[in-house]
Amino acid sequence: MNRIETAVELKAITKRFPGLIANDAIDFVLKKGEIHALLGENGAGKSTLMNILFGLYQPDEGEIWINGKKVVIEGARYAIELGIGMVHQHFKLVQPFTVAENIVLGSEPRKGMFIDYRSTNERVRSISEQYGLKVDPEVRVKDITVGMQQRVEILKTLYRGAEILIFDEPTAVLTVQEIEELMVILRSLADEGKSIILITHKLKEVLTLADTVTVIRRGKVVRTLPAEGADERVLAELMVGRDVHFEARKGERPPGGVVLSVNGLRMKDDRGKPVLDGVSLEIRTGEVLGIAGVDGNGQSELVQAITGMLPVSGGSVKLNGQDITNKTPRQISAAGVSHIPEDRHKHGLVLDFTLSENMILGQYYEPQFGKYGLIDFKARDAVASRLAEEFDVRGSGIEAKARSLSGGNQQKAIIAREISRNPDLLIAVQPTRGLDIGAIEFVHSRLMEARNEGKAILLISFELDELYALSDRIAVLFEGRMTGEVDANVRDDQKLGYMMTCSHELPEGKGEERNGVSAQSVQ
Repeated sequence: MNRIETAVELKAITKRFPGLIANDAIDFVLKKGEIHALLGENGAGKSTLMNILFGLYQPDEGEIWINGKKVVIEGARYAIELGIGMVHQHFKLVQPFTVAENIVLGSEPRKGMFIDYRSTNERVRSISEQYGLKVDPEVRVKDITVGMQQRVEILKTLYRGAEILIFDEPTAVLTVQEIEELMVILRSLADEGKSIILITHKLKEVLTLADTVTVIRRGKVVRTLPAEGADERVLAELMVGRDVHFEARKGERPPGGVVLSVNGLRMKDDRGKPVLDGVSLEIRTGEVLGIAGVDGNGQSELVQAITGMLPVSGGSVKLNGQDITNKTPRQISAAGVSHIPEDRHKHGLVLDFTLSENMILGQYYEPQFGKYGLIDFKARDAVASRLAEEFDVRGSGIEAKARSLSGGNQQKAIIAREISRNPDLLIAVQPTRGLDIGAIEFVHSRLMEARNEGKAILLISFELDELYALSDRIAVLFEGRMTGEVDANVRDDQKLGYMMTCSHELPEGKGEERNGVSAQSVQ
């Protein structure tokens, strides 16, 4: 191959961890000006391979060639010097720092001996507007949503002007509109000559955006093929090695009694600004209520209010008729609520705990796991092993640290723990974020099983396909208020999209009924 036309060439890259071969003699070629998608199951070795390219891991065997030259990438700083930038699946942000401070970290504009904060903020505003990823440079990262943090990660890479860009699940937390904008940006960057590696589980994005696709399964390359002419089923089968069912089997089940009742819920942020403004909703047994909305419109606060993570200033939350408003998270969990959180690192796992330890978080004090303040490790490990096998959580064993698992396997561990608690109400926030197509099929089937067994499910997702596939009803949050509700069995993306972005006047002809359900505000 003519290396002058090649931005990256990986030859026989092998990486071993205790009890696991993450990459097994992988060959990979990225041409200049190309968007090359890297597909594979959770734990297939995609992120490991890219972490090697970015200098975060060293290969045990193999060679790396950048722009026709053999290199040894001894760290991320050297990778950046070689013109490589990476947007990580798990954010690498300093939470107390501002957005601008995170973006320019290590490359701060200076005025004499001091950082020029005015220039920093102006430069960040300029680059965010240039790429259509608007952020407030002066807000602290700890105070912004997961979606906004993803934007900051993308801007960090663009700020440094990398020629080789690695995007690890960049659209996992973006809305439909943001994904479309990002795809335009990536194609524009490729047209300018930048070379892009895209790690994603979203097959539609791959077929729309990529030029070439490489599929990895269990650490080995299965096939490299042009994206043009490929289809979703072929790629899915290459990823998981079997047929995949794309449609969730929802089935008919009349809802029963009210499990969750939220009435007039109100909450303010630290600045006194309303983030929930009179939210009301009900979920019955055997029913899935989906919540649609652009990220940052009160979804996180609604979940935190119901689960007791943040206090509310008004309104009530009732579970099976029992008032649980402003109860502690433990009290609410004990009452029968399970929670698959939006941010698996912040609220779902203790990363330095083992998989076994994480599997009993929130339950370790229960009699089945010990007594007199002592944990029964045998009982704990037995439960962890059973759940890891049942939910296909892959790693080097139940004694592996949670941080050593791939993002998708971390998510599957949380889902296994929360569903296994047999709750009356299951709150699932982005439950398939970062999962491969096979794992998504599995999670959807487990959620449908829970629904059909009579569980009430509150589903918050930015994936419209997921909302329509799993929900019985879809309610829309806009600026902390419910703007309406639609029947999930009658799909109309245009109407739903309008409700997600405007709470007042409807377009002519959209009427007072939306898909047969009143679009009046649920108060």
